[in-house]
Amino acid sequence: EVQLVESGGGMVQPGGSLRLACVTTGFTFSDYDMRWLRQAPGKGPEWVTGIDTGGTSTTYSDSVRGRFTMTRDVAKNTVYLQMNNLEIEDTAIYYCNANFLSTDHWGQGTQVTVSS
Repeated sequence: EVQLVESGGGMVQPGGSLRLACVTTGFTFSDYDMRWLRQAPGKGPEWVTGIDTGGTSTTYSDSVRGRFTMTRDVAKNTVYLQMNNLEIEDTAIYYCNANFLSTDHWGQGTQVTVSS
């Protein structure tokens, strides 16, 4: 059974940090590009960042570049999202996605709330 389980969300003040993790099972992790997307209240999904299968190429949306860092650990079949200098606008449910050709797997999401 394919599973992607996100964790690490929570509530933090502006300027704070959180580290999200996405533990995957049930598929060949090294074959899949991995992504983080988010959905804020009342808005559509937004792509945040992606990393290639080898972990050597990472891309970021303009809204998070320089503040967020995505990494992957092949030994643990896990990807991480280090989020620093969080802003109120980063409040959203964050989803982990695994993509290989036309196949996508999704996690259930983890809530991140940035509030003073």
